[in-house]
Amino acid sequence: MLQKEAAVPTYDQPTLGWTVVLRRQPVRIVKGQPEGGYTDAYELICCECGDHPDLDYREISAELRRIRGPYAFAVGIAAYGEHVRLRHKPESVREAGHIRRREGSTHVAANPVGGTS
Repeated sequence: MLQKEAAVPTYDQPTLGWTVVLRRQPVRIVKGQPEGGYTDAYELICCECGDHPDLDYREISAELRRIRGPYAFAVGIAAYGEHVRLRHKPESVREAGHIRRREGSTHVAANPVGGTS
């Protein structure tokens, strides 16, 4: 079953905590944009492992396909936790040093790195 969803904001810079994401799987990606709606499956995108959200499933390596899935939602959540736990050392907010903002966003972190509350 295919479903359509509204477009989501795109991000032009790396964002805190956005190195791994579980998302609805697009039917296909053309020139970095989802086309044809979304499937009922979810996929795990890990930028630290070399994947990129603008790449279609058919454009990535077999290893990245194994990480990406597809997954049912609950299984995808478990795969996300296991992937992060086994492959990536958790960083604190202060150590990460990357903040992603939506293009044109005026939001500033309440407690920037090195600041005080």
